[in-house]
Amino acid sequence: MSILPTALPFDDSRRLTGSNLYFDGAGAVLETIGVVIDDALLDGWCVRTELACRALGWGDVSLVVRRHASGAALAFEAPIDQLFSATEVNEWAWLATLATERAVDAGLHAPGHPAAWDEASALHTLHAFAAAEHRPELPVLVQAAETRGLTVLIDDDMFSIGQGTGVRSWPLKNLPAIDAVPWTALHDIPVALVTGSNGKTTTVRLLAAMAQAHGWHAGHSCTDGVFVDGRAIDSGDFSGPAGAREVLRQPQVEAAVLETARGGILRRGLAVQRANVAVITNVSDDHFGEYGIHDLDGLAAVKLTVARVLGAVGLLVVNADDAVLATLAAAMLVPLGWFALDDAHPLLRAQREHGGSTCAVRDGHLHLFHQGVDHDLGVVAQMPLSFAGSAGYNIANIAAAALAAAALGIPAGTIADVLARFGSAHADNPGRLQHWRFGTLEVFVDYAHNPEGLRGLLGVATTSLSHGRLGLVLGQAGNREDADIRELAAVAAGFHPRRVVLKDIEGFMRGRVAGEIASILRDELVRRAVPAEAVIECLNELDAVRGLLVWAHDGDVLVLPTHGMQARQAAVELLDRLQLANWHAGMPLP
Repeated sequence: MSILPTALPFDDSRRLTGSNLYFDGAGAVLETIGVVIDDALLDGWCVRTELACRALGWGDVSLVVRRHASGAALAFEAPIDQLFSATEVNEWAWLATLATERAVDAGLHAPGHPAAWDEASALHTLHAFAAAEHRPELPVLVQAAETRGLTVLIDDDMFSIGQGTGVRSWPLKNLPAIDAVPWTALHDIPVALVTGSNGKTTTVRLLAAMAQAHGWHAGHSCTDGVFVDGRAIDSGDFSGPAGAREVLRQPQVEAAVLETARGGILRRGLAVQRANVAVITNVSDDHFGEYGIHDLDGLAAVKLTVARVLGAVGLLVVNADDAVLATLAAAMLVPLGWFALDDAHPLLRAQREHGGSTCAVRDGHLHLFHQGVDHDLGVVAQMPLSFAGSAGYNIANIAAAALAAAALGIPAGTIADVLARFGSAHADNPGRLQHWRFGTLEVFVDYAHNPEGLRGLLGVATTSLSHGRLGLVLGQAGNREDADIRELAAVAAGFHPRRVVLKDIEGFMRGRVAGEIASILRDELVRRAVPAEAVIECLNELDAVRGLLVWAHDGDVLVLPTHGMQARQAAVELLDRLQLANWHAGMPLP
């Protein structure tokens, strides 16, 4: 008798529309779940996947098995116009193997799905799926664009060739003939990718400002939206391939800086086939447990996916102070540029000896070494983003952006000019290390969303704390594991706050019920000796901010990690109004 599982033995079977963790190009991946993995299962999946791909005329495709703590990721390459069918192949190959090896009936039955128990019937169904999806003109256009060195951008509705000022787009349902494409008008533009656990958005904004100062119409995408020359054209989290495509389809854009988050890389892959430079800021404990990523090595491998689109001439800009990242990056077969906080770092010294590019701090100045020339970019403590030299993580972001800008061809003088002013206005870097002073009360707003980010933020904020109290708003997204939520609380407790206001993050609950995360945070804070009466629950983000301002006295420091976009904008507007009104602690709030 078959064993009927309570849930499907796989999770998030999905298309990969671009270069990804597993291979260059498009394909499909399936994450196993609830099944003990052994060699027989994996061999059975491989045999059935290869059988189906040959039967569909896809030829011999590359198969990748990535075993991990919670199962395995099963991935294979597939034609760009057959990716939905590829997910069906993947699911059938896995379920048919389970049916044979473990007598498991997963409950996906024909005619809606290929029959796991009948190979001939399954192949017939897969042929029908593939025939319905097939667009023979699409791979022909893709090949023609690649032959000419042009990027293609594909989503569910639109197909584009080229980028920015050299882009043309067509509805996917109405593709042009080869000779109808205006090839001579198409071209790519300079592109930078920025990924990492922390500092991505700051680095993107700074690099985009440098590109704009260079005279380019610069587009960038990040967790706050899509922007052209600093003007928002769309709002929301656009740190994935959708944001990249939107920037690159803007016909006025002459250079693009694209935030490239872990989730987008794992869900779909990269949006582009080539880039001039890619930055990896760092890796830290975050999002573990999703898509089979359980440790820093796995997370670093995801971030290093950006190297796949650099070719032989693009530059991979890497944080030499991040030991895990540095070890894995050193083995990459692409040109490397290292940044660090100390110019004497061994990796940077060795890089310069071989004529490579570096950026780091020497004697209080930021030094860029590029194309054999050493450039002094100025006193770090005078750069607004450095917060008088105390924000080490922002100094790393500054060095990364400077090195990436040089790789794009931006002159050192332009880079230095931007570093001397960027961050002096709140509008330069909204939601990232923004600072207000109300008499002797200091207030910080930042996005800090994981333990490492919060540790850096609190380290900066408490440098000026002498006899006052630390107040903190604390919350976390619902897709973190309980252990990660507790680690965030542990970091907060280590700075001995006198008041912690616990919040939910609207739009980031991700399966958690209201107050569930706050309960976990409270438990860990109290366990780590934060007095129970100092921990207050106020689940609305803006109300949490207002409550902490009411509590504050002169000399206190308030740290307000604010994540929901509307809540953050409202908090910033409130703080700006208070500053204009010469508000001080103890006065009524408007």
